[in-house]
Amino acid sequence: MSTPLAVITGASRGIGAGIAAAAAADGATVAACNRSSSDAEHQLTADLSEPAVWPQFAEWLDGLVDTLAPSSLTVVHNAATLTPIGFAGEVDPSGYATNVLLNSAAPQVIGDAVIRTAHRANLPTVLVQLSSGAGKKPYPGWTSYCASKAAVDMWVRAVAAEQESRDDLVRALAISPGVVATEMQAEIRASDAMGFPNVERFRDLHDEGHLADPAEVGAEIWTVSQSTSWANGTVGDVSDLR
Repeated sequence: MSTPLAVITGASRGIGAGIAAAAAADGATVAACNRSSSDAEHQLTADLSEPAVWPQFAEWLDGLVDTLAPSSLTVVHNAATLTPIGFAGEVDPSGYATNVLLNSAAPQVIGDAVIRTAHRANLPTVLVQLSSGAGKKPYPGWTSYCASKAAVDMWVRAVAAEQESRDDLVRALAISPGVVATEMQAEIRASDAMGFPNVERFRDLHDEGHLADPAEVGAEIWTVSQSTSWANGTVGDVSDLR
């Protein structure tokens, strides 16, 4: 008997690890694409900020689907980075380019591969892109990150519009996890006000205990992904979609 397949990028820690654990507890076969090792049953060790890796991901995903013959597919693209924090034109240019590749380009290329695999295998698929409030509000110091999350939101909406004229085999969702106690948040708090003027707000959120637990948020994201209550192309916060 076939089981659902959950593929998560950036699943070695934080929210991604929480999503993977929830998927496994729900009976799904879990596969992860990480830069470092994880407890996933199947893994591709790769850095998705490198364009040469993107075809490898597509081949790996095809192979998983062909070998496991799952009953359904859920892909959660969680891998992202804030580095380098700082104003455009004032940070390391190679780091800035890496940020753009991972946050803006990879979600679209990975998403394209997922849709391609879903239609080839005639497999009901949910594609979740991790979004952020930064895609709706400009934060000085997060230029590329803000732009990437706005792009992710529009990509999901456009994919949903396209699928309406096909067979709705693929459902796409952009979900913002909120402020979560991850390594990314620690990086934010360690930044200086010259590069990130809003740093004190995030330090206060931490000091006042307002950061959510990544395992709990990951479980909520998984639960939402498996629900049929949201419309294709939904862009929303996890707190509103629970």
